[in-house]
Order: sequence, then structure tokens, then C-alpha cells
Amino acid sequence: MSETKSFNAKDLSEIEKLTAKYPEKQAAVLPVLWYAQDKFGHVDPSVQKLVAQTMDLPEALIYGVVTFYTQFYEKPMGKHVLDVCTCLSCQICGGYDILHYLEEKLGIKAGETTPDGKFSIQSVECLGACAYAPMLQVTNDKYVNHLTREKVDQLIEDLKAGKQPGFESNKMPQHENGSD
Repeated sequence: MSETKSFNAKDLSEIEKLTAKYPEKQAAVLPVLWYAQDKFGHVDPSVQKLVAQTMDLPEALIYGVVTFYTQFYEKPMGKHVLDVCTCLSCQICGGYDILHYLEEKLGIKAGETTPDGKFSIQSVECLGACAYAPMLQVTNDKYVNHLTREKVDQLIEDLKAGKQPGFESNKMPQHENGSD
């Protein structure tokens, strides 16, 4: 039986502040879902229902938003969620090779979480960084670009050690030879 989820008075106050920033409640769905995911770690059906009731919006609308965006987790996930882009640009540049390497390295398949709860892997659609393919995103935050097996190995070791990936500056092809 699933645990009943609820927002406390502080949560409701924060949600009220979020919704006040928008002309209509529906426009605040994304930030409220982010808030809920931060609180509960995911937005499973019980959290989706809670958000819908809190915002007085149809559950189908909330479900549609959650299932459209890969950044929302419909189930508990690992501490580090590795979203591997497998869209066309990343596919051509080895996105599936990176995905399969991660699966082999962590001993899980896409959509699964390691037994210790540290890592989840997802195959996702375009993350909007096609020029840096193959690439992945770490827990809805940092992008890791131009992936190789060695770069993946270093990323996993860094994450295990509590070190987040840093910002990667990538020059556009027209700037690589120093021309502007």
C-alpha cells in the first residue's frame, strides 16, 4: 500500500507564492511539479493527484505534463540520474554505445536503479545539445559532453566520490581556429 502524500502549511505557502507569479494556475504547473519532486523525490501517481487537487486542476493535465518531460520522475530514482541522449545526433555519434556501456558498467538497464540507490539510467530524447554529442545530463543539472568510455568512467568515479561534474565550455566549430 502506498504512503499518503501531503503538503504541509509551509509547502502550501510556497506553492501559493509560485502560482501567484502567473496569470493562470495552469501556467504554474511546471514550477509546482518541480517543488513536489524536490519534496518527494519523484512525482508518482499519488504526487500527481496531490498536485492536481492542490492546484484544483484535472489529474489528466498533470499526468500529461509529467509524462511529456523526462525531467520528471514517475518513480523513486537513484541519487544520480544519468539521462543519456539517444536522439539522432547522439545516436550517430555513439549515444547508444555510451548507454550500453553505462548499463554494463553499473549492472543495470535503462529505466533501472542500482541496488545501492546511487545511480539510475534513462534513455532520453533530445537534450538540446546536439553539437556536443554524445552527451548526457546528470540529475536534471549538468551536461557532460563529447562522451567517451574514459569520460564515463571518470564521471562515475567522481559521482561516487561526491564530486559533481563541472561546467564544460565548448567552442562552436567556427571559433575553433581562433576566428570570430
